[in-house]
Amino acid sequence: MAVRNVAARVPVGIKVMIIDDSNTIRRTAEALLKKAGYDVYTAGDGFEAMSVITDRRPDIIFVDIMMPRLDGYQTCLLIKNNKDFKHIPVIMLSSKDGLFDKARGRIAGSEEHVNKPFTQEELVEVIARHVH
Repeated sequence: MAVRNVAARVPVGIKVMIIDDSNTIRRTAEALLKKAGYDVYTAGDGFEAMSVITDRRPDIIFVDIMMPRLDGYQTCLLIKNNKDFKHIPVIMLSSKDGLFDKARGRIAGSEEHVNKPFTQEELVEVIARHVH
């Protein structure tokens, strides 16, 4: 399978953070990425995520745009405005594929936008592009 080859080229021990209020999305992404060989951490919202980011120092963060309390844009801004975390690539996850959502994500500091539903190959390719 092509995904295995892509994953094999990625350094071992890459830490990936998934922030999404949907337990189904978190578990799906976690299973796909663990199968590809990544260390995966999850959070159900932006507040929980900041605690996990502080403790685990992920190499890349995927964050859902639409979340209660602290949405993905606000979470991205918190990460990018923190001197210890601003270097971490943030990838926005959304079922919306609109230009406005992509532009708003860029303004917040995100590196890329991935549409849901996503595949293992898509996630692995994004990680390979941003984590060296």
